[in-house]
Amino acid sequence: MSTDKEDLAIDEDFPSAEEETEPQVEPAKTNLSKRRTIDNMLEERRLQKQLADFDYDL
Repeated sequence: MSTDKEDLAIDEDFPSAEEETEPQVEPAKTNLSKRRTIDNMLEERRLQKQLADFDYDL
């Protein structure tokens, strides 16, 4: 254990109450649109994987 006392650097770059801005709230319609786009991409990826794994030599 070290018994030496060290000066600690304190980071005081916190924004003051005046500097803080309200977070941007996206409309639910935009969020739903993004969610549908992601779902469609995941579904397409899943179907492509199934197609790649399909045994054509039946």
